[in-house]
Amino acid sequence: MVYIICVIIGALTAFVGSLVGLGGGVILIPSLLLLSQSFDSFAWATPQAIVSISLFAMIFTSLSSTLTYFKRGRVDYRTGLLFLFGSIPGGVIGSWLNQFVDTDAFLLYFGILMICITALFSLKRREPSSNVSFKEKNHQREFLLDGVTYQYSISVWQAVALSLIVGTLSGLFGIGGGSIMVPAMILLFGIPAHIATATSMFIIFFTSIVGASSHIFLGHIAWEYLFFFIPGAWIGGRLGAKTNQLLRAQTLELILRILLIIIGIRMILDSLL
Repeated sequence: MVYIICVIIGALTAFVGSLVGLGGGVILIPSLLLLSQSFDSFAWATPQAIVSISLFAMIFTSLSSTLTYFKRGRVDYRTGLLFLFGSIPGGVIGSWLNQFVDTDAFLLYFGILMICITALFSLKRREPSSNVSFKEKNHQREFLLDGVTYQYSISVWQAVALSLIVGTLSGLFGIGGGSIMVPAMILLFGIPAHIATATSMFIIFFTSIVGASSHIFLGHIAWEYLFFFIPGAWIGGRLGAKTNQLLRAQTLELILRILLIIIGIRMILDSLL
């Protein structure tokens, strides 16, 4: 029964994660934490084991969804590679820090992180445009999506600094980084939501490999349960990416906000009770 639940959780979290570009960690981690507190059969689910499983599952979620987005021409690879400069070393740092966090502290910090991410959406955003004159010496992109050419400019140092922080949080909490990266791409750099979501999954694929590898080295992997999350992660990732193409950008942002605020409040309450 435990293994069946693992497959189901893997599929559901991958579907939601791929749909909004999160990678699924913000669903998988709270689910396993709550199960570990409620059932003896999930006593193996320590914060370290959960984060390592989340990162492994996200390798397959992000790969399957990235392949789907690639066919639709939604992945901005050049921008994704820019963000990887900070995300990769950050993932190693975060994975190392994870071993020093206990369950109650993990719940509290995770919940606060989710609330902070939700607050990002209240910031004034830079809107994408089809006719922009670039004046800054930044990473300048023109991206054709559904017949419209979008232009946006990304500060290189801001992108690297942000991705270093995101990579560290990814390795520490196993969230994949998309829950921060997607809002940042939309709000700070004016990247359209559909491009931001697809590009985020491309970034998550590499950061998850680095983070998961670090957790292997640190001995955090619960191998007996890990492989039951992978089939669900692959299927859910593809379904989420396909569903993403049917929704409006505003709808994706609304889904993202609701998910993060609910999860954040629940985690904080569980840590304090």
